[in-house]
Amino acid sequence: MKVIIVMPAYNEEKTIKQSLQSLEAGFPGANVVVVNDGSSDKTEEIALKEGAFVASHIINRGLGATLATGINSAIRKNADIIVTFDADLQHSGRDIKNLIEPIQKKRANAVIGSRFLRTEDLEMMPPVTKFGNWFLTGFTNLLARTKVTDSQSGLRAFDKKAAKAISIVCDRYDVSSEIVYELGRCGMKIEEVPIKALYDERSKRKGTNVREGVKIMYGILLKRLWLRK
Repeated sequence: MKVIIVMPAYNEEKTIKQSLQSLEAGFPGANVVVVNDGSSDKTEEIALKEGAFVASHIINRGLGATLATGINSAIRKNADIIVTFDADLQHSGRDIKNLIEPIQKKRANAVIGSRFLRTEDLEMMPPVTKFGNWFLTGFTNLLARTKVTDSQSGLRAFDKKAAKAISIVCDRYDVSSEIVYELGRCGMKIEEVPIKALYDERSKRKGTNVREGVKIMYGILLKRLWLRK
């Protein structure tokens, strides 16, 4: 099965090379689509040097728009499985094999890499991030009628059916909840597998704050009520 990795990237010149090398080490021969979201640094140049296919936005459009561009690009490239993988070194390429296994074995249409399934992984998560994710996941599950443990995870996999079914209209961080909502709405089979997330000071600052959390809840509520497409 053809696997394509979608890596959203905005001003990630400090980590994009290591992220791509982690992918190659943990999942050799990976087909990677880096979506450069209007970066003002050398993100695009470095990604090209590392052998990735790069799709670029002229301006910064946000995580949701970037994932939509990457997923659509992977569909056009006839991917059987599409994996989303952050460029900030939070994820390990070694987790991809387990992530895609439920799809390969036809047990699931989508798989979410969860940081909440193993105690040792959960202990690494900053307390504020842990509480915010727990709260947003509960709210997302309520509206989406799903039972996931980590709705805000950036490491996910979709089969072709799920990738084509979901409709991404959120431009920013609310896309994570929107994806779970869309999978539930479309009746996709969802599984979760444990993943290890690594946190440094930079990644801790990038986490969802209270203000963003409220925006995410508001956006997914509007979609649930069909006030937005």
